[in-house]
Parts: sequence; structure tokens; C-alpha cells
Amino acid sequence: MSTTRREFLKRTFTAGVGVLVAPTIVPASVFGPNAPSNRIHIGAIGTGRISRDHDMPGVWKYDYARIIAVADVDANRVADAKKLVGGYYSKKFGKSYSGVTTYENYEDLLANKEIDAVLISTPDHWHAKIAIDAVRAGKDVYLQKPTSLTIEEGRKMSDAVNVSGRILQIGSQQRSMEQFRVACELVRNGRIGRLKEVEVRLPGDPPGGNATEMPIPKNFNYDMWLGQTPYVPYTVDRVHPQQGYGRPGWLRCEQFGAGMITGWGAHHFDIVHWAMDKEYSGPVEISGHAEFPTQGLWNVHGDYATEMLYDNGVIVRGTTNTDKKPNGVLFTGSEGWIFVSRGNYSASANDPKTAGSSQALQASDPKILTSKIGENEVHLYKSTDHHGNWLECVRSRKQNITPAEVAHRSCSACLLQHIAMKLNRKLYWDPVLERFKNDDEANSMIARPHRPPYNF
Repeated sequence: MSTTRREFLKRTFTAGVGVLVAPTIVPASVFGPNAPSNRIHIGAIGTGRISRDHDMPGVWKYDYARIIAVADVDANRVADAKKLVGGYYSKKFGKSYSGVTTYENYEDLLANKEIDAVLISTPDHWHAKIAIDAVRAGKDVYLQKPTSLTIEEGRKMSDAVNVSGRILQIGSQQRSMEQFRVACELVRNGRIGRLKEVEVRLPGDPPGGNATEMPIPKNFNYDMWLGQTPYVPYTVDRVHPQQGYGRPGWLRCEQFGAGMITGWGAHHFDIVHWAMDKEYSGPVEISGHAEFPTQGLWNVHGDYATEMLYDNGVIVRGTTNTDKKPNGVLFTGSEGWIFVSRGNYSASANDPKTAGSSQALQASDPKILTSKIGENEVHLYKSTDHHGNWLECVRSRKQNITPAEVAHRSCSACLLQHIAMKLNRKLYWDPVLERFKNDDEANSMIARPHRPPYNF
């Protein structure tokens, strides 16, 4: 077969505006009373900090979307979520609202035929599994980043979405921020000449955490929360606060995520791929090193430095130096540079803060930023609201701005760097086969065992 996997993927998952992803035979349910053309009924799975601050508010503001169910393994949190959603709709409609069903087990929520789509805002280790189960249940999905804990899980997730024909949007909301699209268009259209290097600056995570075993709260299904990861004793610093919605400790435990390299890196490396037209590919060489804590509970990487080479000759560097330089992405070309960041925006009240300028878009020459993109030049997918883009695509069945395969490739670039940090040597990657070249040790880190009955 002469067609390469890369060519097949790009044809299949092309992220241009107006590309249909629905199956040829449209399910009868699309034309029912809960159809996307009428009102989208949504279930929220995981009701912690990011769900409350970002995901649920991102959809409930639309009149044609309605959150009708919430699920969480923490009974206190699911009760809070019902109160939060009900309170919002009561105020919006001017009368008491009680149309929110609660679940402990997300599988029961997925079995609800009235639900058209789901928000998945769980800890990272549950992302791929729930997304796969959701699309197989016929639900469209808004999935918090990163897509997966391992490259193998991400591949399974993307394949499942493609087979299902469902709409999956990853929560890389930077794609729906004007400055990131503008920066990528300017780079794509040669406004800084030939792209040579990219620097991605990320915040860091401190070590610490109390590993002392504690009694499991009666309101908390800890075994299910652990999911497919190994059983370890409960302690609040390993999970989330039992009071309030502060930044949870699981973000700093490798059992549940890779740390900032995926936690924030999934955003920035996605922008790098967008600017380089490498959304369906990846690096060919990766190297790096990192400092890992030697004591305490929290064991994700600390300060790190990585370097990736892409087949277009561009070198992409990652670093945690945002105590001295602003968090963001710096593109350097043969004729200038562009720096892009979120500016003053934050997705939640306790996002990590970094030093430096809050100016969202800068360039070596201000004229670069006012350059007009011609009619025959590259124009990228334009979205002004990330949750809104997802909802519109649920209704239209057109391709959304950050679909599953694009999200998987961005997450893979982050996970490849994490593997390089662990092995502390240069690795050679085949982005078509998604395997390391002649490296059994590195290939063994593409996947990891799953604890039953949560395996997939």
C-alpha cells in the first residue's frame, strides 16, 4: 500500500473549517427531541476545580445547551455541582430549577439516553478511558487536556473517536484565543522568515506533599478514583482537598499525570504544531534532562530542559525558566521573532503565576504584527470561543478546531519529552509508526499496565 499512515491520517482528520466527520448514515437520534439541532443535553463528568471554574460555565452560558447531569466519585463534590448548576439556571430562568441528576459512576451517566454530550474534567489518568467509553456510548465529548497518560492510551482514544464519528474537542482553549491564531498565521506565512527555533516556557511544580496514610473519607470512592493506576494508600495530598477547590495534589504525582510537561505543555506544544503545520506528526529526535524530587509525596519533574528536532529542520526547546522569563512560546526565524502568551488570562483562580510581561503578542518588529494575511496565503481555523466551537460542531457535525488526532499528537510530543527526561539520552522517534527506533527500553515506556477492573 503506497499511502503512508501520515497521509491517511491527514486526509481522515484534516482540521479545516467545514470538513464533515459524521458517519455517512446519520443515527435516527440526531433528529429526536434532544437532537443537537434543538437543545444539547450535557452531562459533566468530574466536578472539581476546572469543571466549576471553566468547563461548566463555558457551556451553560449557551441557551441551546443544558447541563442535566453531573458525576463524581466524591459525593460532596457532586452535591456541590448539582447546587452550582441548579443555582445558575434558577437565576437565569427566574424560578427554581431542579433538573440535574447526580451520579457516582460515570458509566451510569453515559447510559442516560437523554444525554447528547459530556464534559470530561477528571484527573488526567481517567481522560482517555472515559473519552473512549463516551464515544462508544454515542456521546460527543469535550475533554480536558492532556488527552492521555501514555502514548498508547492516546492512540486508542483517537482511533475510537474516528471510528465512532463523534465530535471530540480537547480543552486546548489557546486555539480559540486570537493572539495564538494570529501568531501561527504569521509564522506559517513567513513573516519572520524561515522558522529556525521555538522555545516553550512552562511554569514548574514544587516538591513536597505529606505521604502519611489517612482514613478514606466516607463520601469518597477512592478505589474508583485511582482507576487503572496501582493501589496506594489514601492521603489528601495525593488526591484533592476535602474542603474547597484549591489546586489538587494529584497534579504533582506521576501516577496520575506527568506534571507541567503535559499539564501546561499540552497547550503550548499544540500551538507549536499548529504554527509548523505538524498537527498530524511529531518530532524525529528528542533529548532532555530534568530534576526529580528525592523525597516527599509529589514526584513530578521539577526544572527541566528538552530539545526536539522535527523533519523540517526546526528545533523546539522546552524549559522551566518562567521565574525569569514569561510563560509562553517564542518563535525565532531568519528575519525576526514572535512571542505569544495568554497575557492576563487564566482558566481558574489558582493557575500558576509566572514572572515577566503580561503582553500577549510581541514581535522583534511591531510591523510584523500588523502585517495582513493575503487572500491566497494560509488562513487558519478561526474560533472565538472554545466551548462554543465545540457546541456548534456538535450541532453542525463539522470538524471542530482541536479534534482527537491533533490533541493526541500534541500530547505525544509532551510525553516523548517526559520519556527523554527519564532516560536522560537522545531518542529517535518515528511519528508515522509511533515507535522509537531500535530502542526497546524507550518503547516499553509508551504504555503501562492497567489495574483491573478499570483496564482498557
